Amino acid sequence: MSIDGSYDCITKSPMGDQASVVTITTDGDTFTGTNEGSMGSMELEEGKINGNELTWVMNMTVPMPMKLEGKATIEDGVLTGSVNAGAFGEMAMTGTKK
Repeated sequence: MSIDGSYDCITKSPMGDQASVVTITTDGDTFTGTNEGSMGSMELEEGKINGNELTWVMNMTVPMPMKLEGKATIEDGVLTGSVNAGAFGEMAMTGTKK
């Protein structure tokens, strides 16, 4: 199963569960995409793929500027990972392919 596509995701943040749609477009061992939620959209930057493991960076602007580092595995349409928010710690992230 291709990892390309959109995933309905939940991130367990200090402000409660944050629902978003993560869209992934692969190109060899790299990818681009977006994470769109109630606080707007962030580009998935520096996306790297190693097997079914993904890593990326997002630059959050709302409610405050912050660099977020994401990592996840995708298996059978299920995304399981986390987002590191610096001083706010690591937040669990899960999703299911649409």
